Amino acid sequence: MEPPRAGGLLESSCGTGDSAASFDDVLVDTANESSEEESTGEREEDIGAHNEVTRSTKTTEVSAEQTSNTQTVKSQRPNSLSVQAAGEPGLWTSQGEADVKLRMGDSGLAAETPLTVNQMFTSAVERYGNYTALSWKEGEQQKSLNYSEYYQTCRTAAKSFLKLGLQRYHGVGILGFNSSEWFIADIGAILAGGFAVGIYTTNSPEACQYVADNCKANIIVVENQKQLQKILQVEDKLPHLKAIIQYKDALKEKRSNLYTWAEFMELGRDEPDEPLDAIISSQKPNQCCTLIYTSGTTGQPKGVMLSHDNLTWTALSTSRHVHLTDATQAQELVVSYLPLSHIAAQMVDIWVTMKVGGATYFAQPDALKGSLVNTLKEVRPTAFMGVPRVWEKMQEKMKSIGAKSSTVRRKVAAWAKDVGLQTNLTKINQYVHVMNLHYRIAKKLVFKKVRKALGLDRCTKCYTGAAPITKDTLEFFLSLDIPLYELYGMSESTGPHTISHPEAFKLTSCGKELPGCKTKLHNPDEEGNGEICFWGRHVFMGYLNMPDKTDEALDAEGWLHSGDLGKHDENGFLFITGRIKELIITAGGENIPPVPIEDAVKEAVPLISNAMLIGDKRKFLSMLLTIKCQVNAESADPEDELMPEAVEFCRKLGSNATRVSEIAGGRERAINAAIQEGINRVNEKATSNAQRIQKWIVLDRDFSVTGGELGPTMKLKRPVVMKMYKEQIENFYKELFWSLCLGLHFVGKKKPL
Repeated sequence: MEPPRAGGLLESSCGTGDSAASFDDVLVDTANESSEEESTGEREEDIGAHNEVTRSTKTTEVSAEQTSNTQTVKSQRPNSLSVQAAGEPGLWTSQGEADVKLRMGDSGLAAETPLTVNQMFTSAVERYGNYTALSWKEGEQQKSLNYSEYYQTCRTAAKSFLKLGLQRYHGVGILGFNSSEWFIADIGAILAGGFAVGIYTTNSPEACQYVADNCKANIIVVENQKQLQKILQVEDKLPHLKAIIQYKDALKEKRSNLYTWAEFMELGRDEPDEPLDAIISSQKPNQCCTLIYTSGTTGQPKGVMLSHDNLTWTALSTSRHVHLTDATQAQELVVSYLPLSHIAAQMVDIWVTMKVGGATYFAQPDALKGSLVNTLKEVRPTAFMGVPRVWEKMQEKMKSIGAKSSTVRRKVAAWAKDVGLQTNLTKINQYVHVMNLHYRIAKKLVFKKVRKALGLDRCTKCYTGAAPITKDTLEFFLSLDIPLYELYGMSESTGPHTISHPEAFKLTSCGKELPGCKTKLHNPDEEGNGEICFWGRHVFMGYLNMPDKTDEALDAEGWLHSGDLGKHDENGFLFITGRIKELIITAGGENIPPVPIEDAVKEAVPLISNAMLIGDKRKFLSMLLTIKCQVNAESADPEDELMPEAVEFCRKLGSNATRVSEIAGGRERAINAAIQEGINRVNEKATSNAQRIQKWIVLDRDFSVTGGELGPTMKLKRPVVMKMYKEQIENFYKELFWSLCLGLHFVGKKKPL
């Protein structure tokens, strides 16, 4: 099905280095100097907020029982979802058991035959049966499953779920760190006719309860005692729950409905195949099989319903777009460590990898606390996906160690990075492959060693997504001959909508659409910036039990409205320029996108880790700032101690500060002056006086997931920050109030000498 015509737009080869070189040694050798768009991400925030900006009054109400089809094209955004003809499935629904009409095209990938998850999996088994599918460590022992074993294990899990009473279109919640059991539970739930439902490991008991209740979870799979306790606290509020399964560690208590993983798998071991086969045969590509719950930065999380076709077709299109290699030629290897409750991790680790017969290796649970690099060096993946904070951490580590290296090493590193950046920028901007003598030398002396130290010496595809990444970080890695290819999409688009790749790459752009997908820029301004809208077989079915929210996300023609602002360049590359929801509208009526200003401040003052612009309905702009600090390896809480890079910055200013508490609140004059100078430089480039930052404050603690300021994918939760730091924000504007009062006091009077 073609989208309505709506007036819109539609070299990393790695060498070998010294195998004895340590990670720290290479970092010392190669890192010295400092090296945003909101360009890649899974949009898990409330899309409906853009309603006020882009929609006119609704003309058709949609009930929970209604689904809708497309109508006649209109020049403005269609008002609301229309009611489907009787007996025909629509393009969307809010009912978990309903079918939808697939957005089939007439040719190309959009016309590919739809598949269920089982059909894609059995095809993988036929092609790659003896190839490694999953691999993990138990102690020092490496274990694995090939594709044939993987599929049979998922079938056994499915039969066990059925024996425990899993009902059709009911959820199986999965709460834990990435593991083979996570994958098996996910796919087993789908084969058994249920919904696979990932739950964020950072969720509170109450948040777990909401998700489990919303999807009518019959079974919840937990990793360990810590996660089990969350479910036990709210068990009496989950009327559909029949069983809990714990897949790591020994049970500390025995309950009639609580099973170890081994006990659970044994339940279905000898069950007949016929009941499961009957359920699998009844499944259709246009039915829901997975729920992705948004992180709920505003309001309750929404259950994004993804169909079999959403998963299988997106895996096909993505693998083709980024030129993944079929396992029969050379097997792709990936490392699974990002939260699997997030669509980006599921798409990369489970579905795309399965499509090409790749192998997924599981990182340790403390991956993001320091062990990830060890896993990368052991696995040496061919493709690697990192959220911006992962790349930023690598950047900070290399820069801090490089700062301690000898003068000669620093000069070699600086020279090589300059060569790397200029060579790669030339290649990007002129579409030519550059291989000059300086580049060859720099690659041998520096770039190969950096890749080996990071475990990326075989990695030809390094991706970044799920949140904004700064131009500074992109250029830093590009200078080391590691281009980071940006992805952009959302949970509602089954993950990616656009992806950069070696043959289509521009700095700060998130690339071009997946084959078979379309982009429309709704209501563009004079500069070409409009709301980014998606069309394709990756567009979700709707939000479970939320017709109104579904109505807000999809227009009457079936286009998915992202809430993001973007524009295309002359070559069709998409650039994210802001987010409708995040637009600051000052008291004077000026519309200001905050992200570019925040990124400019972080670039101007390398000491700053996070910046949040304030000014909605205010007379001027102000800003909250946090300082780069150490993070506790166990709790992931930000600490008072500064990062080595930050300490070095302070030293250059003549300050002896080593802690955030010595800087916060304006305690250090030299640092205050440096921050103000950086902000002055940003202000000088402002397009109007209204876009100048008038006041700022350094907070006494960095933003974090545990603190609540950042979401699971490290996106800034602006409403939460506004509430948490309400007093500091109000103080910016109180001073103005008293100044005005003082001025009024002297109106018409002679001022004192």
